[in-house]
Amino acid sequence: MNISQLLVIAGGLGAIAWVNWYFFVAGRTPVVAATSASNSGARTEVRITVRGGYDPAVVRVRAGVPVRLVFNRQETAGCSEEVVFPDFGIRRFLPAGKETTIELTPPKPGRYEFTCGMSMLRGALIAEAAQ
Repeated sequence: MNISQLLVIAGGLGAIAWVNWYFFVAGRTPVVAATSASNSGARTEVRITVRGGYDPAVVRVRAGVPVRLVFNRQETAGCSEEVVFPDFGIRRFLPAGKETTIELTPPKPGRYEFTCGMSMLRGALIAEAAQ
């Protein structure tokens, strides 16, 4: 092998490593860790914008209190057309330019992940103990 072949192989391996890091490591750390919740009676409502990710990506709520999540998908990328809450057995289609409501109740304190159908977009619902 000559030097140019070695450089091509090294570049290819570097590109593979970067793609794996980007989709499997970097995607696990939420960029936005904000809460956008409002309590209306015994229910918490959170509005989440879907555009290249979830905004807010981390939502804090109370365990045992019903939560209404209103997803507003503002893009047409194929990856964001579905949201999945594996801990709740929920998989919902998100039509572009429309709001989709998901209602659930976190049964106990903990972190409940949600992703797009391809697991590239990530968010978390953090249920905290009632005080």
